[in-house]
Amino acid sequence: MRIGIFTDSYKPYTSGVVTSIITFKAELEKLGHKVYIFAPNYPHYDEEEPDVFRYLSVPAPTNPDFTLAIPILPGMRQQIKRLRLDIIHVHSPAIMGRVGMHYARLFRLPIVFTYHTLYEQYTHYLPVAQDFAKDMTVKYSSKFCNDCDHVVVPAQEIEEMLSGYGIRTPVSVIPTGVPLHKFVHLDGDWLRKNYSIPAENKILLFVGRLTKEKNLDFLIKTFKQVLEERSHTTLAITAQGPEEAHLKKLAVHLGLKLGEDIVFTGAVPYETLVQVYYAADLFVFSSLTETQGLVLIEAMAAGLPVVAVRASGVHEMVDDGKDGILTDLDQDELAAAILKVLEDEKLYQYFSNNALLKAQALSSQNMALKLEEIYEELLSKKFYRPRRFLDVGSWFSI
Repeated sequence: MRIGIFTDSYKPYTSGVVTSIITFKAELEKLGHKVYIFAPNYPHYDEEEPDVFRYLSVPAPTNPDFTLAIPILPGMRQQIKRLRLDIIHVHSPAIMGRVGMHYARLFRLPIVFTYHTLYEQYTHYLPVAQDFAKDMTVKYSSKFCNDCDHVVVPAQEIEEMLSGYGIRTPVSVIPTGVPLHKFVHLDGDWLRKNYSIPAENKILLFVGRLTKEKNLDFLIKTFKQVLEERSHTTLAITAQGPEEAHLKKLAVHLGLKLGEDIVFTGAVPYETLVQVYYAADLFVFSSLTETQGLVLIEAMAAGLPVVAVRASGVHEMVDDGKDGILTDLDQDELAAAILKVLEDEKLYQYFSNNALLKAQALSSQNMALKLEEIYEELLSKKFYRPRRFLDVGSWFSI
């Protein structure tokens, strides 16, 4: 198959969506398919990658690390025609998703949409009319789903949510898998070698974009409570984002020592991130807006138990009492759960063993095979679409 991936985020931006695209691309190529990426460009990023087509873009007003594609690229219509795509897979209902929809209709190709994000949970970035924006976001994303031929979601809970929105398009649950071949023969001292973390400290790890919806103020305040009970503990936070400066100020305000009590590593390449997982003792997670929480499974692939706030997407990845502990949104409860796992070696080992089993079941290879089945089913049908165009179709026909 020749697969066209249209996405509003791609390397060098770091997010669960980008990781998902990279992971599935690699596995689909191992299965013998050809994958083409259509994505925004990023300032000062010049890495040449075969079969990646970059659209000119501008920085997003609320997040300068993220860029917004300008959906005009001269010659793209002819380029896509030359590529002879069999199927189009889009990863957002926004700019590049609409571009992908346009070309799917233009060339009468099946289109798949992965519903990665609870879009309505991000309207807090707007200065006004947040309730109205949330309602419109639900209606817009629902219509987009119904305009596609198949929708992929990373968790059963999201499938149920879309059903409540009135989605008629077939929906399949396919989490992003973990590339287990990268989680072998690794050094577990990366964090201690690169930061001033005492050898006797247990390391708690959070991985994820440093944004408001990740609820990191809550996590850092909880860690302060943990530290008061168990002084030989460090919290490592890996990734970057617009809240980084605020979070560092909060940590200092709480009396935490940067680089020792709490470590901000910034974004790291995936190969280094795997080392970070192996260097930690426990994965902690406070986000309330996940559709899957890919980092949870990545942590489990390194044998880390998970202590997390019970929230959308999270409780499907973590079996409470089996590979970790889920708590309510309560600092005392979360702190107590963290301390319980750290102090009970038998419980810790039980969680760790089950975490490894969970990760094996959700390998990237197994998940790619499920996605391949969907593609093949769509291609086995005789697709015919009237030559309908979006209102903005003239933008893309250059």
